[in-house]
Amino acid sequence: MKARDVMTSRVLTIAPEASIEEAIRLMLENRISGLPVVDAGGALVGIVTEGDFLRRAETGTARKRPRWLEFLVGPQNLATDYVRSHGRRVEEVMTRSPVTVDEDAGLDAVVSIMERKRVKRVPVVRDRRVVGIVSRSNLLHALASVSRDLPDAPAGDAEIRTRVMAEIARQPWAPVALVDVVVKDGIVELWGSITESKQGEGLKVLAENTPGVKGVVSHLAWIEPMSGLVISEPDAPPTRKAG
Repeated sequence: MKARDVMTSRVLTIAPEASIEEAIRLMLENRISGLPVVDAGGALVGIVTEGDFLRRAETGTARKRPRWLEFLVGPQNLATDYVRSHGRRVEEVMTRSPVTVDEDAGLDAVVSIMERKRVKRVPVVRDRRVVGIVSRSNLLHALASVSRDLPDAPAGDAEIRTRVMAEIARQPWAPVALVDVVVKDGIVELWGSITESKQGEGLKVLAENTPGVKGVVSHLAWIEPMSGLVISEPDAPPTRKAG
């Protein structure tokens, strides 16, 4: 999927010379947490978000540093902090040159940007003009849509076992040589040993997501690798797939 497939096309924007009161009002009225900032020609020049209003003089949350630290930080950074906490216009508090993507960007690239830059939304631009925005909620909507469209493919027990074993082999964290899979009437039974508790959880999730699986039961023994002692030996009833 591409950014254009999930983005919100009707995007509220704000001018850089607008007041911060106007920006706050727009965000509250429309229940959004950020606004792209565009100039008179429609070009993206920044983005203003809830985070830009955390440190404000009006609420007593302006950044305060010890004198010795102020000396190390320097007047340039101190002045920047003052402008952001006391500024009255959007252009004084906004994040300049925000990271953007084009319409053909893959969702993997969008998510990587969100994680790396620690942002909740990414503007989608064409020739510097905002044509959409991808937020975390857009990604959740896309996930919900894809999940609804994935049917439980009918499969025989032998085919299910082949699929589960093949998927286990693809996972770098899975103890392939220590695990066996038995399938009967669509119920996957996991047998063998694991050296980390999360491996067992991961194997159950892997099996549950395999087409045709009706339920999963784990008989995996968790063994402490240094001592060889069995820490726990799960033996839960089958976990039925939701729906």
